[in-house]
Amino acid sequence: MIRTTALAVLLAVSFPTVATEQARDKPDLAKAKEIAGGVCVACHGADGNSPAAANPILAGQIPQYIYKQLSNFKAVDGKPAVRNNAIMGGMVAALSDEDMRSLSVYFSQQKMQPSVAKDEKLLADGKTLWRKGDFEKGIPACAGCHGPAGAGLPAQYPRLAGQYAEYTSTQLKNFRSQERANDAEKVMRVIAGKLSDQQISAVAEYAAGLR
Repeated sequence: MIRTTALAVLLAVSFPTVATEQARDKPDLAKAKEIAGGVCVACHGADGNSPAAANPILAGQIPQYIYKQLSNFKAVDGKPAVRNNAIMGGMVAALSDEDMRSLSVYFSQQKMQPSVAKDEKLLADGKTLWRKGDFEKGIPACAGCHGPAGAGLPAQYPRLAGQYAEYTSTQLKNFRSQERANDAEKVMRVIAGKLSDQQISAVAEYAAGLR
């Protein structure tokens, strides 16, 4: 009887804890939509389809990647943000961790309106870099991490297919100059450091046309 009672008490205590954790992990998509329409809309569009090439398209992006970037823009406990950007820092300042997780899922579920490749002259070089890399310069194929079609790898590498070439190009240059330094194990900083301006433009253009 004592053992049975103890088990019942244990279960009674455990179930509310599990329920609380599940509720915490469940995204609040209604609130996320409200935030997107009020805070994110000017730069990224209410549905994550940015109206300007300087800002990334978030619709259809891997949720773990969006959450990581939002978290990296946020200063915590008096420490500077991992990604130093005055605009994004201000935008995420008032967002809770739950808000950022919900926004990440919300944007990931929106239908992407992909960009397009515009410069035919760059596509051949971009295709080679994406599929084969540059052996002589020690540059690996982009497809190795971001996939042959640019879909990315959940929780690790972002989707690049259909992203604005201008934005991708800027980020590669930021990695190269180490202005952006939130890549795990310095992977992107090392790779981008070996890319010329021409190669950056080529691979960004090629990624924009992937589907």
